Amino acid sequence: MKNMISRRNFLAAAGVVAAAGVLTACGGSSSTAASTSTAASAAGSTAASGDTIKVGVMGPLSGNVSVYGQAVVNGATLYLKQVNANGGINGKQIEILTEDEQGDATQAVNCFTKMVDEGMTALIGDVTTTPTLAVVAESADYNMPMVTASATAEAVTYDAETDTVNANVFRATFTDPFQGIKMADYAYQKLGYTKAAVIFKKGADYNEGLAENFVNEFESLGGTIVDQESYSEGDVDFKTQLTTILGKDPETVFCPNYYEEVGQILSQAESVGLTVPFLGGDGWDGLEGYATNDQLKDTYFCANYAKGSNPDFENAYKEKYGEDYPNGFSPLGYDAAITLCYGIQAAEDAGLEAGTDEYKQAVIDGIKNGTIEGITGTFTFDEHNNPVKSTAILTYVDGAPVLKEMF
Repeated sequence: MKNMISRRNFLAAAGVVAAAGVLTACGGSSSTAASTSTAASAAGSTAASGDTIKVGVMGPLSGNVSVYGQAVVNGATLYLKQVNANGGINGKQIEILTEDEQGDATQAVNCFTKMVDEGMTALIGDVTTTPTLAVVAESADYNMPMVTASATAEAVTYDAETDTVNANVFRATFTDPFQGIKMADYAYQKLGYTKAAVIFKKGADYNEGLAENFVNEFESLGGTIVDQESYSEGDVDFKTQLTTILGKDPETVFCPNYYEEVGQILSQAESVGLTVPFLGGDGWDGLEGYATNDQLKDTYFCANYAKGSNPDFENAYKEKYGEDYPNGFSPLGYDAAITLCYGIQAAEDAGLEAGTDEYKQAVIDGIKNGTIEGITGTFTFDEHNNPVKSTAILTYVDGAPVLKEMF
C-alpha cells in the first residue's frame, strides 16, 4: 500500500520564518567525469553536517523566461519556508540553496554542480525544457533526487529511444503528450468538434509535442484534421497560415503556443475572418491582456491550476511577496516542493544520513511510491515518473481565465 502524507503536516499557520537561502548566478565550468565521484562524496559529508537539510532551488531568475523562473522559485521557496516555520522535517530545518541559471543550459549545469559542491541533497528544478534536460543528464551520476515543477518534454523523465526512465527525476506538471491528448479528447468528446486545424511553431519541442499528440488523438477518435500550419521562431505575421486555415473550414483551431504569440495569432485570425473557437495548452497561461474579450470568446485551454482553487496558497503567496501569484508556474513550484519534502520525510523517517547514497535513494523511492496531496491536485506517479492527475480546463469570462471543469 502506498504511503500517504498530507501537505497539512507541513503547512505553517502565519508568520513564515525564513530559511537560510543564498541567491547567486553561476559561473565557472561544470564538473568533469573524473571529479564526479569526489564531488558526490564531499556533498554527502557536507549535507550531513548540522541539523539542516540542503535543498537546491534552480530557475531562470533573469533573462527572457524569468517570468516563469521567478514564479517557480517563489512558489517552491514559500512552501519550504512554511515547512521550516512548522518545525522542519523531524526537527531539521531546510537550508535553501537558490541559483539563477539565466535560462541557459550551460549555466544550469554550472549551477547544479555548484550546489552539489555546497552539499545539496535534493533539487527542485529546472524550469524550462532545454536547461532541465542538461541538468537531468548531469544529475544521473549523482542519483540526485530532482523534481521539476514545469518542464513538460517527455524526455525529461523518459528516453523513448532507449526505453529508459530517468529514475531520479520527477515532475509536478503534466507532459506535452498528455496536454495534446487531453485537448483532443476535450475537443471531440466534450465540445463535439469533428473538424480541427492546427497552427504551431516548428522546431520548438513544446509546440510540436502538443501539436503532434493532438493530431494523433483527434484522428484516432474519428475526427478530421483539415489543415496543419507552422511558423518559425521570430515570425510575427501569421495571416498567410490563418487564411489557409480559413479556407479549410475547421470547427476549431488548436494553437499550442505561448501566450504572447497566441495573442498575436488571435488578433490576426480576427482580421482575416477566422472566428472559430481556438484551443490551447498551458502556454496560454498569462494570455489575458494580449487579446480582446471577443477574441477570447469560447476559447479553452488546459492548465495545472485554476485561480481560486486554493485560497490558502494564494493568500500566503500575496502575504509573502506582496503581490498575487503571477501565473500557474507558482502553484507548480509549490507542488514540486511538496513532492520533494515528501521524499525527504521518508528518508528522515528511515534514520538515514542526509547526502549519502542511501538517503538519496530513499528520497527517490519515497516519491515514487507516494501519493502527493498538492494544490494542483492529488497525484501519484506513473511508470515514467509523470504525475497522474486531472486537468483543469479553463475558459475566459470578461477577458479573465476561469475554471470550466476538471477533465
